[in-house]
Amino acid sequence: MGSAGRTGDRTRDRGGPVVTGRVLVAGLGVSGAAAARVLLARGDDVALTDAREPAVLAELVAAGARWLGPLTAPPADVDLVVTSPGWRPDNPLLVAAAGRGIEVIGEPELAWRLRIAAPGGEPAPWYAVTGTNGKTTTVTMLEQVLLAGGLRAVAAGNVGRPLVEVVTARDADGRPSFDAVAVELSSFQLHWSSSIAPAAACVLNVADDHVDWHGSFPAYRDAKARLLRLAPVAVADAGDPVAASLVAAHPHPVTVTLDEPAPGQLGVRGDDLVDRAFSVDPAGDVLVGTGELQVSGPHNLVNAMAAAALARIAGVDAGGVRRGLAAFAGGAHRNVLVGRVAGVDFVDDSKATNPHAAGASLAAYPRVVWIAGGLLKGADVDPLVAAVAPRLAGVVLLGRDREELARSLARHAPSVPRTVVPSGDDGAMGADATYGDGVMARVVSAAAALASPGDTVLLAPAAASMDVFTDYAHRGRAFADAVRALG
Repeated sequence: MGSAGRTGDRTRDRGGPVVTGRVLVAGLGVSGAAAARVLLARGDDVALTDAREPAVLAELVAAGARWLGPLTAPPADVDLVVTSPGWRPDNPLLVAAAGRGIEVIGEPELAWRLRIAAPGGEPAPWYAVTGTNGKTTTVTMLEQVLLAGGLRAVAAGNVGRPLVEVVTARDADGRPSFDAVAVELSSFQLHWSSSIAPAAACVLNVADDHVDWHGSFPAYRDAKARLLRLAPVAVADAGDPVAASLVAAHPHPVTVTLDEPAPGQLGVRGDDLVDRAFSVDPAGDVLVGTGELQVSGPHNLVNAMAAAALARIAGVDAGGVRRGLAAFAGGAHRNVLVGRVAGVDFVDDSKATNPHAAGASLAAYPRVVWIAGGLLKGADVDPLVAAVAPRLAGVVLLGRDREELARSLARHAPSVPRTVVPSGDDGAMGADATYGDGVMARVVSAAAALASPGDTVLLAPAAASMDVFTDYAHRGRAFADAVRALG
């Protein structure tokens, strides 16, 4: 496999403590339900709690789980709590568990401890990615490249399938179903992880986000850094100062850059992505031409190089990297052109749920009517607005924290016309999933009125969506529907 494969060959997975005894699963979303199913299949004593009875409850109780209803403290007979990533550390149940010395972990940590090995072998290695933005794109790119390299690979974790299902899946012959796992991990998941040791780890970037959950930016940054502690190779974007500082002290750092790569880097030379970290050729290996990629923007070049670095560590050669990256078509609600009306492009980047992501999106277009607003989650929007002000032809604001954006625009872009659309900032959508669609129809109409031929109307809200929409995907679909109606 050459030098790219040898690091991966040396890596030995290190598991955490064995899961035994009585387990309380707190939160029965997708990951919690998956954890409960796997634990029940093992014969563990499983108790369940959540704020309300979920649809999956009957299935889990029929399989042998005990439903305890909402709790503020764990029952006396519990040895371990597996928590949903959405539950904050100050949740009374989790605080009470910690106070009694009961370990609290997340579903990824549980999955790490439950991995199965091939006869005479080891469990499938994890190639893990975290960061404020670009995680899902990078992990799905990585999955594509690993598959192109001939590995039985799957994307899992914060994207794709729950990890606990993937790591316990067996083929008909009893062997693990996968050779490699492309893992996306959020800061919430990493907060509840202690022993995960991926074969390689990547922190793409770290920007102001989820401060409301973690309590401070340093705590958020440190949660991201947990992924690197036990990984033999650490990857980061050299252009992101926080991520680059996290890997600088690592024994084996690898960085990616939009400039000519130095030794130990992947970078851009002319119109090619070049690997000088894992190539035996001092000049590096050409991986793929930028014109071969189906996704655009500098941020996607960074994502592609990060995925390539992890794939090279897994032993994929340059040809496999090229095939995988060239075949990758991108994901929904990530800088997708959804329509062109009267010479104006309408682009859906509803996945830009924080200022860092919105900034990367806005940088791809020279003149923008920006649709922004929602739940800012404690993030500071001033640096973003100051940076993008010269690109703005107009702004349409919606959502609960729209006034914070309006104040920043008044400071940094006072001459840019803006429209505020009342949008149920108190969570008025409620159970009516059509409420957000009506809001978005008014937003798109207002944006079209501000745009001129050649402009781009860009939905890159810099905020979460749950004040008006069910999630960012609902927000993106409503945008596309409104653009089609406008056309």
